[in-house]
Amino acid sequence: MNNFLVMAGAVSLAMGISTAAVAGGFQRVTADTDILFEDGKASFRGGVTYFDPNRQMGNNQVPGLRNTEYSNPEWLPNFAAKVSLTDDFRCAATYSRPFSANSEYDVMNNRGKLEEKFHVDEYGATCAYFVPVGPGRLFFLGGLFISDFNYDFGGFTAVPFLGMTPLNFGLEDSGLGYRLGFGYEIPEKAFRAQLLYRSGVDHDPDGTAYLPRLNATLPVTGSGELPQSLELRVQTGIAQDWLAFGTVRWIDWSVLDTLDINLGGKPFSNYYYWKDGWTVSGGVAHKFNDAFTGLVGVSWDRGVSTGWDMMGDTFTVNAGVSYKDKWGGDLKFTGGIVHNEAIEETKYAPGANSSSKSSNGYILQVSYKKNF
Repeated sequence: MNNFLVMAGAVSLAMGISTAAVAGGFQRVTADTDILFEDGKASFRGGVTYFDPNRQMGNNQVPGLRNTEYSNPEWLPNFAAKVSLTDDFRCAATYSRPFSANSEYDVMNNRGKLEEKFHVDEYGATCAYFVPVGPGRLFFLGGLFISDFNYDFGGFTAVPFLGMTPLNFGLEDSGLGYRLGFGYEIPEKAFRAQLLYRSGVDHDPDGTAYLPRLNATLPVTGSGELPQSLELRVQTGIAQDWLAFGTVRWIDWSVLDTLDINLGGKPFSNYYYWKDGWTVSGGVAHKFNDAFTGLVGVSWDRGVSTGWDMMGDTFTVNAGVSYKDKWGGDLKFTGGIVHNEAIEETKYAPGANSSSKSSNGYILQVSYKKNF
C-alpha cells in the first residue's frame, strides 16, 4: 500500500515536465498542479528543464542557411508551493513557462530575420476540494493565472533610400486566464484520473523598435491568441512496486493564424495557420527500494504545421530516477531524446519555401520536492 503511495508522487512531475517540453507548436512545461495531491500541511517543489530542440535547416533559398541549426536551447523553470487549509481543501501557487521558442539564423533569412524568440511566464493560484466517494475521493480543481508575454525580434527591414536596415524590437503584454479540472483517485492503489482544462489568452503587446542606422525609435504593437488546452491524465498501480501512467493532450493551436505586428504604421505578420495539436504519452515506473524509484516513458506529438512553417511530428523517449534523501526530500533527474521528423513549407512562392531535416534533440530535467 505505502509503495503505491510513494510511487504516485514519484511519477507525476518527472513525466509531466519531460514530455510537455516537446509538445506541439510552442507548448513547453505545464503548471505543477499535481502538488495539490501531496500529503502534509505544506509542500514545495521546484525544478528546471533544459531543452535543446536541435532543429536543422534543409533546403533554403539562402545558401548560408542550408544544413545549419536554427533553434537555440531553452531553460524552462517550474515551481509550486501548496498549503492544506483543511483535510479536504488545498491551494497552491505556481510559476511555469508554458510557451517558449528561440530561433537564430547564421545569416539573414529570406524574411529579414536573424533572431526571433518569445516566452510566456505564467503565475497561477489553484485550489482543490476533495469529496470522499466509495473507496476513494472525487476532486475538483479551479484557479486563475496571469500570462506574461514577451517577444523579441532581431533582423532587418526595408527602408526607402537606405535599403535593408537593421531592426530590433521587443513586445510585452499580460493577460488573465483560468483553469478547471476534476477527477477521481484511490490513493491506496495509486489510481488517479483527472481532466484538466486551461483557457486561452488573447494578447495585444506593445513596445518600441530601434533602427540604429537612423538613430530612431518607432512604436510597435502586436496581436495574437495563445490557445486553450484539455488534458486527460491517468495513473494506476499495476503490481507490487509497479505503476503505469499516460496522458492525452489537445491544444487548440488552430486559433493561431497569424501574429500581427504594426511597426510605425507599417503592418506585417508571422504566418502560422496551424492545426490543432495532439500529444499522447505513457510509461511505467518501478520502485527499487525505499530510496530509489525509476521510470521510462515514450510520447508522440502530432505536428501542427499546414505548410506555412516547419513544426512537424516529434517522438520522445525518456527515463528518470527519483531519490528520497535522509531529510525527507525527493530529488528527481529525467532525460529524454527527441526525434524531429523532416518537414517542408509549401505555401510560399516557388523558390521561397524552406525545409527542415530529420534531427535529434534532447531534454534534461531536475527537480526537488519537500513536504512539511
